[in-house]
Amino acid sequence: MSWLDDLDDDDDESEFDEADIRVRPNPKANRPRTKRRPAHSDAQIARVLGVDRGRYTVLLDEDLPDERTVLGVRARELRKTPIVTGDRARVVGDASGDDGTLARIVGIEERTSLLRRSADDTDQVERIVVANADQMLVVVAAADPEPRPRLVDRYLVAALDAGIRPLLVVTKTDLADPAEFLAHFEGLDLMVFTSGRDEMPLERIGAALEGHSTVFVGHSGVGKSTLVNALVPDARRATGHVNVVTGRGRHTSSSTVSLRYRGAGGNGWVIDTPGVRSFGLGHVDPANILRAFTDLAEVAEECPRGCTHLPDAPDCAIVEAVEAGRLGPGGPARLDSLQRLLETFADKSHKSGA
Repeated sequence: MSWLDDLDDDDDESEFDEADIRVRPNPKANRPRTKRRPAHSDAQIARVLGVDRGRYTVLLDEDLPDERTVLGVRARELRKTPIVTGDRARVVGDASGDDGTLARIVGIEERTSLLRRSADDTDQVERIVVANADQMLVVVAAADPEPRPRLVDRYLVAALDAGIRPLLVVTKTDLADPAEFLAHFEGLDLMVFTSGRDEMPLERIGAALEGHSTVFVGHSGVGKSTLVNALVPDARRATGHVNVVTGRGRHTSSSTVSLRYRGAGGNGWVIDTPGVRSFGLGHVDPANILRAFTDLAEVAEECPRGCTHLPDAPDCAIVEAVEAGRLGPGGPARLDSLQRLLETFADKSHKSGA
C-alpha cells in the first residue's frame, strides 16, 4: 500500500491553476538577437550636395528627366559613419523631394578618393573635406593677401596623398606680378591659370572642369568665391574683403557644397569649401607624394631602404641621377619640388600653414 493513497482526493486544486495568469510580452526578449540589417534592395543612389546640421541635401536621378534634390537624414546604423559632400549615398523612404518630406540615407557607396586634413601636423585625427573628387583647384592671390607658398605646398601634398590631380589659379594678377611666386612650383606637373580684374580665363578654367569633380580650396580673401560665382552664376556664394590691417581675408563660405558647372563641352562639379588658414598633414603617407612624381619614383627603386630623398639623404639614387644629368634639364627642378613637398610634410616643428 502506497502513502500516495492517503492523499485527500477531495482537495480543491483550482487554487493552484495558473491558466489565468497574464504574461507581459517583451519584444526584445522574444526576438532573437541579430546584427543583420535590412538589405534595402530598393535603395536609390544619390549624390550628396551638402550637409547642414544633420540634414543632407542629395541629388537623385542625376542627369535624368526626373532629376531632383531631396532632403535626407542619416539612418541609425550609420551614426558612426561620416557622410560628406561628394559621397554617393544609398537612399530609401520618401524620395519625392516634396516640401516637408525626409528620405533616409542607409549606406555609402565605396569612395574613389578622400581629401582629408588634420587640425595640425601632430593630430592623427583626420577630418574629411570631400569625397570622390578627382581634381583640386588651389586658388591663391598674387597680392592682397600675399601668397603663402608653404600653405599651397600643403594643399598639393594633401592632393597627391589622395590621388587627386592639382590645378592652380593665381588671382589679382593686376595687383602684382606672380612670376616669382610661380617659380616656386616649376618642377611640378601643375596646370596654372592666372586671373586679373579685367581678364578672368573662365573658358580655360571651365574646360578643365568638364567631366570632373573639382574641389576648390584657398585661403580666405583670395577670390575663391568670386571665381565660383563667375563659373556657376546661380551659386550665389558670399564674397568678402581683406582686412587692410591684418592682411587676412574674412571667412565667407561657411559650408562645403557641390555645384554643377555647365560648360560648352560638358558638365562638371565644382565643390566649394570654406577658406582655411591652416592645413594639417598628420594623416599623410609620404610614399604617396613620391608616387606622384612617376619618373622620380622609378629611380627611387634604386635608393637604399628608408631613404628620405631629402638633400642630406646618403646615397639617394634620385639625387645622384639628377647630378649625373640622367633626368634631363628638368630634373633639378622636379627634384627640388619633390624635396620641398617632403620637407613640408616632414617638418613637424612648424605650425601648419606657416
